[in-house]
Amino acid sequence: MSTSAPPYRPNRPRYDALLFDFDGVLAESLEIKAGAFRHIYDSYGEEFIQRVLAYHQQHGGISRVEKIRHYHRDWLGLDVGDEVLDELAAKFTSLVEADVIACDWVPGARETLDAWQPLVPLYVISGTPEDELQRICDGRDMSHYFEQIRGSPLHKEPIIEEIVARHDLERRRTLFIGDTMTDYRAADATGLDFLGRLVPGEDTPFPAGTTTVPDLHSLAAMANGA
Repeated sequence: MSTSAPPYRPNRPRYDALLFDFDGVLAESLEIKAGAFRHIYDSYGEEFIQRVLAYHQQHGGISRVEKIRHYHRDWLGLDVGDEVLDELAAKFTSLVEADVIACDWVPGARETLDAWQPLVPLYVISGTPEDELQRICDGRDMSHYFEQIRGSPLHKEPIIEEIVARHDLERRRTLFIGDTMTDYRAADATGLDFLGRLVPGEDTPFPAGTTTVPDLHSLAAMANGA
C-alpha cells in the first residue's frame, strides 16, 4: 500500500479522513445500552447486574453478542448456542433501537459532521450490529454524512485496515474518535491518530498523554483551521 502524501492543497485540513465510534461519540446512547443489559439480567439480582454493567463499561466497543456469551457461559455456567444468542441479541435490539434513534447528539457532533463532511470522507465504526447501526443512522437522518457505516460482527481493527487499504489513506493523517480503550487499542494497532471523548466528570480510561475532549466542538472548529 502506498503511504505517499496526497498532493498539496492550500488550506488542507489536518486530516484526510475521520473515523467515529458511535455510542458516546456521536450519540448520547451509553445509558440506553446499559439499561438494556440491566433488563436482560434483571432476574439474576442486583449484585450480578452491577458486575455485568461494570464489565460492559470496561469493554465498551465490543459486540453485545460477545458480552452476552461471556456473561452466560463464563459467569452463569450456561452453555448458550447460536439460537439463544440470536434471541437475546434480538431482545437487546428491541430494547434500544428506538431510544438510540431518538437520543441526544453528543454536543458538537452534528456540527463536526457538517464541518468535515465537505472536506474529507467520514466513517462510522461501531460494535453495534451493522444492520441495526444502519437503521439507526437512517432514523437519525445522519447516514448521508458517511462513506461507510460499519459495525459488528467484525472487530474494529480489520474494518479499519479494510478502509485504509481501500481508500489508500495515510495512517497518521487519519483520525479515529472513540470513547473506550477498545477504540484506543484499535487506533494504536492500526497506526491511526486517536482522540478520546471523555464524559465530563468521568475518570479517563486512556493512557497518560492521550488527548481527550468533553465534547466535539473543538473538532468542528478544527475543520476551519481554528
